[in-house]
Order: sequence, then structure tokens, then C-alpha cells
Amino acid sequence: MRSVLLRLTRSMKLRLLLTIFVPGMTLLIAAQFSMLGFYRSRAVSVRTSEVQTQLMSLANHLINYDYLRDPSSESIGAELAQFSSLYNGRVLVIDDMLKVVKDTYRMSEGKTVVSADVVKCLRHGSNGRSSYYDREEGFITLYMPIIETAALEVGDYSERAQETEIVKGVLLASVSTASIESTCDYLQRMAMLVVLIAGVLLGALSIVAAVLLVRPVDRLARSVAEVRDGFSNQQVPKYSYLETERIADGVNGIVDRVRIMDESRQEFVSNVSHELKTPMTSMKILADSLIAENNVPEEMYKEFLTDIAQEIDRENSIIAELLSLTKLNRKNAPMNITQVNINELMEIILKRVRPIAQKRDIELTLESVRDVTAGVDEPKLTMALTNLVENAIKYNKEHGTVTVTVDADPRNFIVKIADTGVGIPEESLDMIYERFYRVDKSRSREVGGSGLGLSITKSAVLLHRGTIQAESKEGEGTTFTVTIPLNYVQRAADPAAGKRA
Repeated sequence: MRSVLLRLTRSMKLRLLLTIFVPGMTLLIAAQFSMLGFYRSRAVSVRTSEVQTQLMSLANHLINYDYLRDPSSESIGAELAQFSSLYNGRVLVIDDMLKVVKDTYRMSEGKTVVSADVVKCLRHGSNGRSSYYDREEGFITLYMPIIETAALEVGDYSERAQETEIVKGVLLASVSTASIESTCDYLQRMAMLVVLIAGVLLGALSIVAAVLLVRPVDRLARSVAEVRDGFSNQQVPKYSYLETERIADGVNGIVDRVRIMDESRQEFVSNVSHELKTPMTSMKILADSLIAENNVPEEMYKEFLTDIAQEIDRENSIIAELLSLTKLNRKNAPMNITQVNINELMEIILKRVRPIAQKRDIELTLESVRDVTAGVDEPKLTMALTNLVENAIKYNKEHGTVTVTVDADPRNFIVKIADTGVGIPEESLDMIYERFYRVDKSRSREVGGSGLGLSITKSAVLLHRGTIQAESKEGEGTTFTVTIPLNYVQRAADPAAGKRA
């Protein structure tokens, strides 16, 4: 059950649904509360303004009837009672001595009211009026000063008079907001119904949108599954989105690479079989010839056995090179990095191959532009460079030359191996690193090549994070350029690499 829930939470459809539904519902609920809050605030403000207007009118009537000194006026009493009934509230008339002259509830008449807001009204007049809204109790409380306006003369012989306010008392009113709360409750129920309906519609829309949005991904997943299960070897179609297009491109790239690797593997197996079968066939023919002949001369025995020994050596050479190639092609091939003088290394290599060059009168030259020391795996680099120099000798012309140049820039060292040999056709330059590929098969057989040397060389160079390039002109010669970093950098995904430079 837990695994099912965990799998469900990882669903893109569910996440898209929640991405659409949750913000939408949040906005709807927030809008509901915001609108209700705005309505309540507005309704309270309007009610407060309305009551203040009524209280100002009452205050003027109280002054006109001198109600604070003689509260016996039935007209004012009826007006106060009507106000209290209209707003479902209570009104207190307080004189300037803080004594309650009239209470519509008849509970506080004759009592003294000690209130900061009442005192404020008595002191500041019109500027002292105030109001408070108590939502929990459901009342608005207002303080309205009862003001009498009097005219005062300015100076002894003034023609003008200045009006002044005389605060005679305070009207304290509490009005109910039950009708406002009732309306708010009704609106809230209606809003909840609207939100519920909108939520259902939004949920349905979210489900439809999630299904439609994820459909291209589902199609892509099915196409990839068909390729994975072997039901299709076609490229995965690209669906709708840039993201699925990039995924499809990546999968198609993998499919193409796997197809190429499969073809390469089949070709490799075929080539290996052919290369190993050829010496075996030759040995079989030689051995059968010896068995079939009677009284074979000793010289013929020696000749045939010598040929068989050569074929065995050739077979061993192919097997050894295949093993070397297999080791170098492993991504986690160990690298034993040490600081090596590249100039001295090339001198040693040229010294080893010089006897082969002397047989064909080929001149070997080493040009050291600058002294170079780098962090490399000496055996692997030696094998790669030796293969290149030997090829330059084997595929050279009689009395030709091989020039090796050692140079460096701030980050890499460069070894160029140039010969004056037969050259390589331009259409073959991209294929010379393929296993068992030969430009001239007859010449390769003649010089004893197996077609694995350049493949081994490239693998060794790549293990050093380097590059190898070939430039050639038929009949003029070939130049191989090997570029390798001076300092070997171990990659994070290369745990078997040896120590760094």
C-alpha cells in the first residue's frame, strides 16, 4: 500500500492536477474571504456614518429643547426610543458633569459615567467624537458631543461676532450589527456554494488538463517501451513539447548508437573470425600437405614448419592486440600516472624501431621544439606512439623519412609523426581507427598488419583525455598529430584511475 501511495505521489498527472487545482481553490477561497471582509467593513462604515448623522440630529434637538436641564420632553423621549428601536441599540444622554440624564434601557439613569471617550468629547467637542466596532459582541459604539453654538463679540466696539462651541454633554450610542452579520452569513453560505461548484468544475478541468498535458509523455513512454522490448527498431516520434522532443532526440541518439554498436559488434565478430581463421586455414593446408606426401624431403619439412610457426606468431600477435584493445576500451581502465619526459620517451621509441627503419633505408628524425614533461601513463602512451612510428615506417616508401616533432603549449603537449609514405585516401581518414579496417589490404598483409594498431592507439590517447588527428595526401605522406593535456585530470566517474600528475 505504501509503495502504491509513493508511486502515486510521483505521478506527473497528479502533480499537474494539484498544480492547477490547489492554486485555483486557494484563489477562490481567498477571494471569498476577501469579498466578505470588504462587504463587512463597508457595511459597518456605512452604518457608522448613518448613525453619526442621526446622533448629530438628536444632539441638535436636545439643545433646542434644553433636554439636559429638563429631560421631561416626551417628544425627545419618543425620538430616543425610536432611534433605539430602529437600530436595535441603546442610547445614553450624559451631561457635562458625566451624569447619565437618559438611558433608553432605564438602567443607568442618575449614575456617573467615567469614560475616557466621554471626557475626550467634553474636552474637544467635534474633534472628540469617536466610534468603535466590536465584531465579537456585534455592536458599534459611538460617542457624539452635544454642542451649543454661541456668538461672542470681539473687542468693545466690534461689528463682527465670533462663533464658539460649548459642549453641553455627550450622546453615547450602541447599535447592533446583527443585520450586517446576518447578511454576511447569508453571503458566506452563497459564496461557499459558489466555491464548491467552482471547485468541482476546477477539479474536472484540472483532470482533463493533466490528462491532455501528459498524453504526449505517455505516448513517448509507450514508444520507448516498444523500442526497449524489441518490438520496434524505428526512431521514437517527437510529440508536441520541446521537452518531449529533447527526450525523443536523446532516446533516438541512444537507439542509433546501440544500432551502430550492434553493427560494429557483428562486424567485429566477423572480422575477428576471419582474421583468426586465416592463419588456422594456412596451418591446416600446410599440415595436410605434409601428411599427404610420402618421403617428404627434410628441406620441405623445415619450410612448411617455418611457415606454420609464422602463422602461429601471427595468430598470437592478433590475440595479444585484441586483449590490449579490450583492456584499453574499458571505461574504468586503470591509469598509472607519472611525470614523464616526453622528449626522452620519443628517443627511446625511435631507438627501438630504428632497426626496422634501417632495413628499408628510412631516415628517423626527432625534432624537440621545447623540453616537455607531462603526467601520463607511460606504458600506454609508449604503445600508442610506437604504433604510429611503426606504421609510418611500414607504409613508407623506400629511402623515405619519418619526422617526429615534440612541442607544447600552456595546457597540452603535441607529438607530430610525419612520413613520406603512400598516404591515405581522403574517404578513408574517418575509418582508419575502426578495428580491422585496412586501407590497402594486400599491403597490410605484406607488412604484417592486423588492422588493430590505430584502434589501440586512439583508445590509449582517449584514456589520457587527448585527441588524435590525421592529415594525408595520397602519394605524398601522412601526418598524425597527438594532443594530450600536460596534467592528467581524473574524472569523478573514473574511480579506477591512478594517481594524478
